[in-house]
Amino acid sequence: MLSRLKEDINAVFDRDPAARSIPEVIFCYPGLHAIWFHRISHFFWRRGFHFIGRLVSHFGRFFTGIEIHPGARIGKGLFIDHGMGVVIGETAEIGDNVTLYHGVTLGGVSWEKTKRHPTIGDNVVIGSGAKVLGPFSVGKGSKIGSNSVVVKEVPANSTVVGIPGRVVMAAEKPFEKMDLEHGNLPDPEAKAISCLFEQIRELERRFTALSTEHETLKNRLSGGN
Repeated sequence: MLSRLKEDINAVFDRDPAARSIPEVIFCYPGLHAIWFHRISHFFWRRGFHFIGRLVSHFGRFFTGIEIHPGARIGKGLFIDHGMGVVIGETAEIGDNVTLYHGVTLGGVSWEKTKRHPTIGDNVVIGSGAKVLGPFSVGKGSKIGSNSVVVKEVPANSTVVGIPGRVVMAAEKPFEKMDLEHGNLPDPEAKAISCLFEQIRELERRFTALSTEHETLKNRLSGGN
């Protein structure tokens, strides 16, 4: 238990340069408090004490503004930055070293009593306001841009942006733990724009080649006359 608490605290220091001391992190980080409330509520939920689990979860929501269902499964090293408005559903599963920003929803699109919330792989970063809805997987090392709405499978090491979410970059090299530091977090929007510019440059190259070919053909025809 103590080792898990230390991992939760270290996740804050790893990914937030504003964190200055252990007392500050322990007493002033609602994202950390929400995770600790969830540890307790999940303990009761797994043992069949559903009412107590929901009650503890409700207290956590009241004090932090973050709603995590006690049935959700959360790995080690989760970091919820700012956190207000984050919602994590009952059958959601979150891997290790995941980063969530404020306003993120891991929700469902069905009323069936089955797996209806997403499974988030290790080292995933989900930007503020993003909605991940449905019982599919977000592959490890992926990044989801702010305010995106994702409703289908995301391959590993991909960047997803937009409504509905579209994969704009895929099969990137997985980033290391140091890349998760706050100053080195990937910017999905910037990468998407960079991808678009690269496509524009490719179109320009093709246009230049076609123009040159057209001029050459035109000169040949003129010379033939």
